[in-house]
Amino acid sequence: MCPSCERPFANRNQQHACGRYDLASHFAGKDARIRAVFDAVSARIRRIGPVRILPEKTRIAFQVRMSFAQLTPRRNWVDGHVVLARRLEHPRFRRIDTISARNHVHHFRLEGIQEVDAELDAWLKEAYAVGEQRHLDRQRSIRGSSPTSR
Repeated sequence: MCPSCERPFANRNQQHACGRYDLASHFAGKDARIRAVFDAVSARIRRIGPVRILPEKTRIAFQVRMSFAQLTPRRNWVDGHVVLARRLEHPRFRRIDTISARNHVHHFRLEGIQEVDAELDAWLKEAYAVGEQRHLDRQRSIRGSSPTSR
């Protein structure tokens, strides 16, 4: 946990933009539909399981053990990403950044509530498992070692 901002992390000494930010500031001056998109995504993530919603300087992160998704409210849309353990090519992804063999950041844009759909739900569920680091347990079992306790 960061002693300054009290943000929890999966590992010690993780880099972050330290600070305390509030959710409301991300929606100041924005159309109500932008907040509606955020609320719809948040509700779908909460149906998957418990989550920490972490307002940061430039984005709002969703975290279980580690951050697995984020949303950035803009004036006319919401930019976001999910972290998946595999690279998933799909036309809705604007860009995919490969961080490591098991961490691929898939960037998307939501322009309206209609885009918060079953397809996005599937990506959020998969990303939530990455946030729990379940994909690492599978890798350990493939290699024949037992998972460490969390």
